[in-house]
Amino acid sequence: MSGERFAAYVAHELRSPLAAQRALLELALADPGADVACWREIGEDVLGACRRQERLLEACLTLARSEGGLARCEPVDLAAVAAEALRAHDLGGLESVVVLEPAWATGDPDLLERLAANLVSNAVGHNIVGGRIEVATRTESRRAHFTVANSGPLVPACELERLFQPFKRLHSSRGDGVGLGLAIVQAIAGAHDAALTATPRPGGGLGIDVAFPVRTLTTEGAAAG
Repeated sequence: MSGERFAAYVAHELRSPLAAQRALLELALADPGADVACWREIGEDVLGACRRQERLLEACLTLARSEGGLARCEPVDLAAVAAEALRAHDLGGLESVVVLEPAWATGDPDLLERLAANLVSNAVGHNIVGGRIEVATRTESRRAHFTVANSGPLVPACELERLFQPFKRLHSSRGDGVGLGLAIVQAIAGAHDAALTATPRPGGGLGIDVAFPVRTLTTEGAAAG
């Protein structure tokens, strides 16, 4: 995506919360009877809109950073990254199946943590009541795999590419994301020369596997020494 087009997307997404904040404040200022309780309610609404803007800007900065290459490159165990992402998320009563085997990759720890957080968040947010989330890490065929799958609405195969486009959503979610989660995952995977595979599940939901090049034996030996 060109810089101009991306900037246009960001401006579009920021316009709505800014317009909402302005409308709330204008309404209150036009009401001569507005009391402290009224202003407090408006303040809370404006604060909520500010938080949404902050999340959008943070996501945009992460996307730009991941597309600009790696600032750090060090050994990272994807199993530890996955475990932390699961601890940080409320699964909301979803059944979870977690199989975390050591899976060492080389990359930027901060970006890999964001990749894991976005995958887990996407699997939780685009799910169904009483649904299921599966998270696994493993090393196979000289690749370190991070895999997340979930139950959820049916995902047409023809719509897969759209899922990874900035600000695109196929279904509403339980969260309040800005539509950049999977675009960031794809950008981070690309920055690490990782292969990303997304597969619709027959009963609904999506499986995503990110396969990173495994650390070389020389690197492992140096780290151990």
